Amino acid sequence: MSQALHTPPATTRADTATAPPPTQRDLAALAARHGLTVSGARPTLPQYLRRLWDRRHFIGAFSTAKLTAQYSQARLGQVWQVMTPLLNAAVYYFVFGILLQTKRGVPDYVPFLVTGVFIWTFTQSSILAGTRAISGNLGLVRALHFPRASLPISFCLQQLQQLLFSMAALLVILLAFGVPPALSWVLAIPALVLQFTFNAGVSMIMARVGAKTPDIAQLMPFVLRTWMYVSGVMWSIDHLIARHDSLPSWIGTVLQANPAALYIDLMRFALIDSFHASQLPPHVWALATGWALLAGVGGFIYFWKAEETYGRG
Repeated sequence: MSQALHTPPATTRADTATAPPPTQRDLAALAARHGLTVSGARPTLPQYLRRLWDRRHFIGAFSTAKLTAQYSQARLGQVWQVMTPLLNAAVYYFVFGILLQTKRGVPDYVPFLVTGVFIWTFTQSSILAGTRAISGNLGLVRALHFPRASLPISFCLQQLQQLLFSMAALLVILLAFGVPPALSWVLAIPALVLQFTFNAGVSMIMARVGAKTPDIAQLMPFVLRTWMYVSGVMWSIDHLIARHDSLPSWIGTVLQANPAALYIDLMRFALIDSFHASQLPPHVWALATGWALLAGVGGFIYFWKAEETYGRG
């Protein structure tokens, strides 16, 4: 009798069905108790930076492999790395320099134009490649675990390597048109560092946007073409402002503070002796550094905040 009185009632299937389901807090506590973590969770910013640094060899090897494969099917191979921007410069010289006479009043117009085309191509190609960095490499993103920022950074590094090949041809052009070597050529190094930082930041911004909205890749060529025309690639911003006094002053300020124009003019100032400091906007190095930090740091944080979403959906 006593055994029957003290035996707990058996749990029935109906009792189990009516039990409340575990809450998210219960599940989180259970996972924490057993040392489980969320799959694909975003690491903290310091952790992300360390992981990205650990993948630096992968970033370099990936960018070099992409550069080597880019023209592997062409008969001239890597020669197209130099020929493509040179042909673009030749077309721009005919249209803008000869037909539209933008070369009037610009000393050393051919070095001026070729420098602008090469430096602009670096920015344009970096941003275009960055826009497709995630959406165009979904197989790699879904198959391997690595910091996704490696992709837009490696594409920018690829474009920097291509620019360095082109710079060899640019130096030959400078010497052929009578531009003497000068100590100021050393200034090209910090200018390229700032431009690379800016390009990488914008590429990471566009990589996140492109991962969410792949159609943006179809729009970017039109945006970049418009940006090119207002960046003084084929014409002198300084001469335009001097010739058109009727222009509102803010237009000249905006044109000169344009980051693409800043990096182009800094490279012209470094390489071309006839391009003087008076043609640069005030505080040009501070402006170039500010754009690089704003785009580089801001773009990196913006990209990192969506790290766990890339390759999903």
